[in-house]
Amino acid sequence: MAKIKLYIAISLDGKIAKLNDDVSWLDEIPNPDKSDYGYYDFYEKVDTIIMGNGTYKFVQRMGAEYPYKGKSSYVITRDASMTDNEDVKYVSGTDVIELVQSLQANGKGDVWVVGGGQVNTLFANANLIDELMIYVMPIVIGEGIPLFGEGLDQKMLTLVSSKSYESGVVELRYNFK
Repeated sequence: MAKIKLYIAISLDGKIAKLNDDVSWLDEIPNPDKSDYGYYDFYEKVDTIIMGNGTYKFVQRMGAEYPYKGKSSYVITRDASMTDNEDVKYVSGTDVIELVQSLQANGKGDVWVVGGGQVNTLFANANLIDELMIYVMPIVIGEGIPLFGEGLDQKMLTLVSSKSYESGVVELRYNFK
């Protein structure tokens, strides 16, 4: 059975991006060892990518080739008129829950919830996240997009592991269910 995982970097004040979707603050984190913080191993086990439409539009604005080629990718949107393309399939409404349940039951690898905050909240409130992998960066960015959006239900998580890096990054892994 595939696991649904939220693997994400946040600032110390709980933001995943600045208000304008700017994530360049991540480049300011010292990384003398050139650590990928386990990203490569994590990504190798991922079969499917799910992200919100805002996150997808941000990825498109970066101007580079779609970074998740070779993986099944879904974009959650409220706009049911969106049409699939070579990189992603669009899902909306109750189709999202049905899709995730199908991926859990039939997936070959893990499902990565890329974000953003509204999608993270949707998945958390629907009890669809199995594991939360947070990388807390040693920076405070002020105003920005929080890890979870408005309307998050209270959740009790179980800490699985923690690890600190010389760069000041702290890795926290929680079981969400």
